[in-house]
Amino acid sequence: MKTEKRIIEVVGGIIRRGGKYLLGRRPLGKSQGGHWEFIGGKVEPDETQEQALVRECREELALEVVNTHIRTSVVHEYEDRTIRLTLIDCEPAAGAEPTALEHSELGWFAANEMNALDFCAADRDLLPVVMG
Repeated sequence: MKTEKRIIEVVGGIIRRGGKYLLGRRPLGKSQGGHWEFIGGKVEPDETQEQALVRECREELALEVVNTHIRTSVVHEYEDRTIRLTLIDCEPAAGAEPTALEHSELGWFAANEMNALDFCAADRDLLPVVMG
């Protein structure tokens, strides 16, 4: 009998400012270490996807984000888990600046610069949507 895998619900922010997107590089030693990603994390029980993104941006960046809107999602099977990554459009609150609290590096990138980055696989699957 086939057992159904549990899908882990994850959000990522398409955090945009002045035509560039904020990305974080995962620290070495963590899952997908050294790869770039859209900032976000797991959705907690009784939390909407938008609420999860706002919380994760506070926790990982000390950044308030506003104007959240779900863009798209993808289900991706990694070797050790399956995730549903939902990307959410948003922007930093007026005057807010991100701080790398959980990433080894942060960067603002134009869409045409993102193809050259080494992304986590699920995030890379969604690049055409972001850049389209």
